[in-house]
Amino acid sequence: MQASSSDDPSYSQSSPPGGRRAQWKGVYSGRWGVAGSSSFSGVQSNPEDPSGGEAKKENRVIVLYLDLSFLLLLELKKMSMTRGCLLCIKITMFIFNLIFWLGGCGILGVGVWLAVTQGKFATLSISFPSLSAASLFMLTGSIIMVVGFIGCLGAVTEHRCLLLTFFVVLLIIFLLEMISMILFLTYKEEFHNYAQEDLKKGLKLYRTDGNLGLTNAWDIVQTEFRCCGVKNYTDWLDVWNASYVPHSCCSEHHDDCHSTPSSWWRDPCYMKVKEWVGHNMSSVGIFGICILVVQVFGLVFSMLMYCQVLKAELYYE
Repeated sequence: MQASSSDDPSYSQSSPPGGRRAQWKGVYSGRWGVAGSSSFSGVQSNPEDPSGGEAKKENRVIVLYLDLSFLLLLELKKMSMTRGCLLCIKITMFIFNLIFWLGGCGILGVGVWLAVTQGKFATLSISFPSLSAASLFMLTGSIIMVVGFIGCLGAVTEHRCLLLTFFVVLLIIFLLEMISMILFLTYKEEFHNYAQEDLKKGLKLYRTDGNLGLTNAWDIVQTEFRCCGVKNYTDWLDVWNASYVPHSCCSEHHDDCHSTPSSWWRDPCYMKVKEWVGHNMSSVGIFGICILVVQVFGLVFSMLMYCQVLKAELYYE
C-alpha cells in the first residue's frame, strides 16, 4: 500500500513555518526597513548573528545618505535656476536704465544749450514764467537722469531698497502722466480758453522793461507762423488802446507797416500753433507712447528683480 505524503519524512513539519512567505517578506522589507528581521539584501538574518544587525544599520545609513544627497542636489538646482534668472533680469535692467540715463543726459544737454545759446526763446505765459522750452528740457532730463541712476545702482548692487525706490518713483511719474493726460482730455476746451486768456494778458508786457525774452518770443512766433495776436490782430489794439500793431505782424515790412491794416497778418497765432501741433500729433503721440512703454518695462523689470533678490536671500538664509 502506498504511503501518504503525510507519512513521508521529507514532508515533515520541521521546516520553518511560512518559510517562503518570510523570505519574500524579507526581500521587500529589507529595502525600506519595515521588518526588523530583514537585511538590505533581502535575506533573513539570524537574530543571534551580530553581523546581520551591523549590515542592516550600515545599509540604512547609505540609504539616508543617498536621500539627503538627492534633496541637496534638488536645492542646488533650484538655487542655480534662481541665480540664473536673477542674472538675466539684472543685465536687462542695467542696460535699460543705462539707456534711460543716457537719454536723460541728452535731454538735459539740449535744455542747457537752449538756455545758453537760444535765450530769446522764452515763455509766452505770464502765469508760468519758467515754462519755457529750455526749462522743460532741463527739468525732464534731470528727472530722467536721477531715476536712471537709481535703477542702474539698484541693478548692480542688487539692493532691495534701491530697487523699491526706483519702482516707487517711476510709478509716481507714470501715474502723474496718466492723470495729466486724462485731465487734459476731459477739460480740453477749458484748457484752450485759459491758455488764450493767459497769452492775451502777456501782450501787455510786450516791449516793457525786464521782458525782453517775451518780446522776442512773440516776434518770432508771429514772423514764423505769419500770424498776429492770440485770437486775431485786434488783441494788440485792445491791449495798447491804439491803432497799430508790432512790426512782426506785418506781411510787408516798411516804416509805416505797423499802422497800415492792409499789411497785417490776419490769422490768429493760437490757432496757427494749434494746427501745427495737430499736424505733428502723430510724432508727438509716438514719442509719448514710447515713453510710456519704456516706463512700463522699467516697472516690470524692477519688480521682477526685487522678487528674485528677495527669493535668493531667502534661499541663502
